[in-house]
This record gives sequence, C-alpha cells and structure tokens, in this order.
Amino acid sequence: MNYANQFVFGIYPYIALAIFLLGSLVRFDREQYTWKSDSSQMLHRGSLRFGNILFHIGIIGLFFGHGVGLLTPVAVWDALGVSHSAKQIFAMVAGGVMGSLCLIGLLTLLARRFSNDRLRRVTTFKDKIVMLWILVTLMLGLSSIFISASHTDGHMMVQLMTWAQHVVTFRGDAASFIADAPFLFKLHLFMGMSVFVIFPFTRLVHVWSGFASVGYLSRAYQLVRPR
Repeated sequence: MNYANQFVFGIYPYIALAIFLLGSLVRFDREQYTWKSDSSQMLHRGSLRFGNILFHIGIIGLFFGHGVGLLTPVAVWDALGVSHSAKQIFAMVAGGVMGSLCLIGLLTLLARRFSNDRLRRVTTFKDKIVMLWILVTLMLGLSSIFISASHTDGHMMVQLMTWAQHVVTFRGDAASFIADAPFLFKLHLFMGMSVFVIFPFTRLVHVWSGFASVGYLSRAYQLVRPR
C-alpha cells in the first residue's frame, strides 16, 4: 500500500500533468481541425442553454475554488485570521453550492443527449467517457462533504493542502501527507487528476481556447474601411 500510495499521489500527478500539457500541444500542432467543442445546438436545442449555463458556472467555480483552496499556503490563511475550521466550513458550503449547480447542469445535458436519437447517434465513445468521468468525479466530491462534516477541525483539509502544495513545488514527500486520508478522498483525487489525462484526447481541449479568448480584451481594434 505504501508503494501504491507513493505512485498514485507522488508520481502520478506529474504523469497526468505531462500528458495534459504535451498531449494538448501535440493535438494543437497536428489536429487543429478537431480542436473544438463539437456543439450540438444545431441538431437539437432542447434544454441546452439551461444545462450548459449551470454546468459551466459550477465547474468553473469548482476549478478555481479548488485551486485557491488547495494552493494558498496555510500561513496566508493564518495571517488573515481565518481558522482551519472556518475555512473548511466555507469550502464545504461553496463546494456544495458549485457542485450542485454543476451536477444539475451535467444531468440536464446527459438527459438531453441520451434522450434524443439524433444526439445519441453523434455522441462518440470519447464523449461518453468524459461526461461519465466528470459525473463520477463530481459525485465523489459531493459525497466527501458528508465525511468532512463529521470532523470540522480542518485537520484533513490542511493535509490535502500540504499534499497539493508539495506536489506543485516538486517535493518528494507529498504522498505521505495523505497516506491516512479516507479512501473516498483518495478516489476523488485520483479521478480528478485523471481528468487531465483524458483532457487532450477529448472535446475538453476547447477549454484552452476559452482561456486564450481573454487575449481579445487587449487586442487592437480592427479597422474596416469603406470602398
């Protein structure tokens, strides 16, 4: 178990990150015509807008919430006077709200896609994998809230923060900080890291374009001259 824990939480994060970055770069270089979100709006609108808005609000909130919550040093929260218990409760509430929005949106999109014959026909195996993978990861994350509610001292939250911060700073002892974490937490972390592994091979690559579009805010105006 020690070897498995070291591999999954000490080595696998770097494997996932390498596949995520290099895979995205190779796909952009070699298969630019596949770099798209594969929108199905023209085939069937249905509840697309409702589900799409809720899903994206939820998943963007979860992404940045996890980033800020896990990667902000504990010393910063201590300096701000935020106790570990208060931070954990806030994370549970915010994660629960964003996770619920994301879940409602995702279930709406899944129901729309699999209840319409035209959409089912154009849904690829990779589409099914990514949607179901996100669904399972999301359900595990929401389920972990109930475990967190049984001990609000913030100790496990600090352990998870320490693990994440040691991973991003390339310290080899990262896996040891969550060796005794509940299995549900570990499974959620593994599923979450694996999203980055499947990312370059699915429609998720359009997320890169979403971040890149921010550059248009500083882009010079296009001058159109009349004939």
